Amino acid sequence: MNTAAKLSAYGAALALLITGAYVVGTAVGPLTTATAGSGDLGETPGAGSAGHGDTHSGTVAEAADQPGGLASSRGGYTLTPTDPTPTTGTFSFTITGPDGAPVTAFDIEHDKRMHLIVVRRDTTFFQHVHPEMAADGTWSVPLTLPAGGSYRAFADFAPTGGDGLTLGTDLSTPGTYEPAAHEPSRIATVDGYQVELAGDVVAGQASALTLTVRKDGQPVTDLQPYLAAYGHLVALREGDLAYLHVHPEGSPGDGRTVAGPEIEFVAEVPSAGSYRLFLDFQHNGVVRTAEFTVSTGPEAAGAVPPGEHGDDGHGH
Repeated sequence: MNTAAKLSAYGAALALLITGAYVVGTAVGPLTTATAGSGDLGETPGAGSAGHGDTHSGTVAEAADQPGGLASSRGGYTLTPTDPTPTTGTFSFTITGPDGAPVTAFDIEHDKRMHLIVVRRDTTFFQHVHPEMAADGTWSVPLTLPAGGSYRAFADFAPTGGDGLTLGTDLSTPGTYEPAAHEPSRIATVDGYQVELAGDVVAGQASALTLTVRKDGQPVTDLQPYLAAYGHLVALREGDLAYLHVHPEGSPGDGRTVAGPEIEFVAEVPSAGSYRLFLDFQHNGVVRTAEFTVSTGPEAAGAVPPGEHGDDGHGH
């Protein structure tokens, strides 16, 4: 074979090799590397949404330590909204099981079979509501999204015979979206109530938090049970809105838990960063929500070693 023929054959082989590598690369997708501070989320950046309006992924790789709400599918269960752009004042969805059929059997947890948390992406809007289920497994709840932009809905539930899960999906509504920033805050004021947060959240470690409720400067000692507890605390990591729902230590009527002014929690956030905290509490027949913004700190005296707290303080 002369030199020209050899070069021609080499060029053809090189072109074939490059074409084959491109085909394999597009089939496999980009390789990703975990970055410092990302936590053990088990998520693949840029993954597709599986058609559920979930910008993180409906097929996020499952991991035992993955925070809740980052995926619309997990453990064989999938959250599917009827309409990811609800405009009728009602939001409806289904939870399908491993067999692909809507699930209709759920355990009651804190007085309800389904807890739905809806937040605007910048967390300037927060609602904790409780949908009702139809016989076919469709859940519905009145819901009005007050301003344009992107929202995240979290379904917090336990299928009968299974573990508790939190699945998330993105919602949107037309209009101008101007995200707001949040300054660090440990004192919240709502309807004349002042709620103060004490304690540090420590990444990857169970941490004791105490929220003290006052009204017009006076301690509130007659908080009312709401969903079988004196308070409910939701933590959302700023950015991806990784979700943690925490219940307080003790419960009303157990003979040791007082009705305020202090509500004690044990929470474990998955990674370093800034978190938005939302406390629901009830007094004089009205449920109110206090909001806080905190960053993780160094290991603190208030941190509780894992395994030394009761189940009541864990998220689910």
